Amino acid sequence: MAFSSSMINSFILSSFKPQQSILSFPSISYGDSFKPRKPLLPFRIRSVPTLIRATSSSSFPATIAEPEGIKINSIPSKPIKGQKTGTSGLRKKVKVFMQENYLANWIQALFNSLPPEDYKNGVLVLGGDGRYFNREAAQIIIKIAAGNGVGKILVGQEGILSTPAVSAANGGFIMSASHNPGGPEYDWGIKFNYSSGQPAPESITDKIYGNTLSFNEISIIGLRYSAFMQISEIKIADIPDVDLSKTGVTKFGSFSVEVIDPVSDYLELLESVFDFQLIRSLISRPDFRFTFDAMHAVTGAYAKPMFVDKLGASPDSIANGIPLEDFGHGHPDPNLTYAKDLVNILYAENGPDFGAASDGDGDRNMILGRRFFVTPSDSVAVIAANAREAIPYFKDGVKGLARSMPTSGALDRVPTGWKFFGNLMDAGKLSVCGEESFGTGSDHIREKDGIWAVLAWLSIIAHRNKDKKAGEKLISVADVVKEHWATYGRNFFSRYDYEECESEGANKMVAYLRETASKSKTGDKYGSYVLQFADDFTYTDPVDGSVVSKQGVRFVFSDGSRIIYRLSGTGSAGATVRVYIEQFEPDASKHDLDAQVALKPLIDLALSLSKLKDFTGREKPTEY
Repeated sequence: MAFSSSMINSFILSSFKPQQSILSFPSISYGDSFKPRKPLLPFRIRSVPTLIRATSSSSFPATIAEPEGIKINSIPSKPIKGQKTGTSGLRKKVKVFMQENYLANWIQALFNSLPPEDYKNGVLVLGGDGRYFNREAAQIIIKIAAGNGVGKILVGQEGILSTPAVSAANGGFIMSASHNPGGPEYDWGIKFNYSSGQPAPESITDKIYGNTLSFNEISIIGLRYSAFMQISEIKIADIPDVDLSKTGVTKFGSFSVEVIDPVSDYLELLESVFDFQLIRSLISRPDFRFTFDAMHAVTGAYAKPMFVDKLGASPDSIANGIPLEDFGHGHPDPNLTYAKDLVNILYAENGPDFGAASDGDGDRNMILGRRFFVTPSDSVAVIAANAREAIPYFKDGVKGLARSMPTSGALDRVPTGWKFFGNLMDAGKLSVCGEESFGTGSDHIREKDGIWAVLAWLSIIAHRNKDKKAGEKLISVADVVKEHWATYGRNFFSRYDYEECESEGANKMVAYLRETASKSKTGDKYGSYVLQFADDFTYTDPVDGSVVSKQGVRFVFSDGSRIIYRLSGTGSAGATVRVYIEQFEPDASKHDLDAQVALKPLIDLALSLSKLKDFTGREKPTEY
């Protein structure tokens, strides 16, 4: 999609009907209603009526502006509250981002927060998960980037680039609300990845927030704005919206936009990490069945080129493989609740041997075997234990391992949030890392990587079965995990999510828990559990010495059991309370117990200790 004439010169797409323009001009109603199931891929330009366009049209591979270059105008703006940027960027409902200047303010605030040498005449990457509003947002970002002196924008075809692919390209803008639903009534988000491709550090995101509350103007190309907020005319510079449907370069004076294939470079990177021939030998076996659910999200653009064309999987092994702006009316979160269709397939009487799913922007994953679910905490542990043997990238061994604090068996020196792993990777201290929220990755990039995790598991299964002849029983996903438990013991783990709680009650609950933890002492008894310590986790980065506090209230008991409480910032509305429960079990005879059964005494303690029902009014978690 593109802008309306009330924003920037452009084509008007018949499938988009905003209620209010995104820049501060009166809105114009036009076109047909939104058609949420229209696919983004295969790539193609949409049929659009013309309202206003520049006098010269774009042609590929290159269009050259007039010799004088490009004109940069400024439009007044005012501070906007509520643009606090966190680990996952800025996430709000689509309608919020469609308010006048809302997105433009944040983008300009970002440029105001960066040293000019970081972007002036430089190259930035732009991509997203294909959700509703990405096309309009891409044009805004491109024009403001040009207005601030960026030399070149690399943008994925149709605006498509997974978060791992952007990270692999050393960072830039990511248009995504990750695993949250998409569409006109749902979520949108913007995130900036810095330098080596890691999420922007708090030193940058704090500056962005400050600048959203203080600046006076937005630099942008080709707009004139009336001082009285009345539009007498719109003058369009020779910089129309860029056609993102075709690969190629469009030039406007010294500024250029290159539309790139979203798959090829990322696929080449993964080929350097894994033994694709080994994986292909597994997937092509007649006695091995594989399925991947792209959840109508960004990995649909990658699934066929990678799993079918490169690794020989059957085309019908890819489910929901076309990215849609509303994710097919689904919730693109790869877990047992929102990927229920995949779970049902794997738990069927004669289900496939291996199943996997990825989320909206491609950085999360879920791994399943036949009638067997691999928890994210077990997943990263199994990958780490088998990496050197099964994955060529780790042939010389791993540099280090890290897990987020709430993840089972966590090394408590590592906090919550992927941005904290980047420094350890850059310092050569970390190779494989993971978090309990279905995120797994390595130092091949500076983000979680859903497809990487799928390929890692396929590599392990392929390696364990490489000498198996046709007709011999294959070593399964369940076999690998149970063998791991027998060697290291099992960490029973569960997470309860209470989404969209009233913020006031949720904050009071956390304050109460912090007070309780501060007054506790070693040896305190909580039913049959004896307290080892309780605190509000603080992380000190061993590389740069930075300190991050209030990362989660922990109650750790003498037997290693843990209860952790956190408020999450990855949604777009209200507060999400997360409760993590973990208990270690060395006895192999108990490893096949259901986690909810094994953890019930600890779960009951977690709910009573927190007074969660009293503070939030919630009796049940969202996903259970």
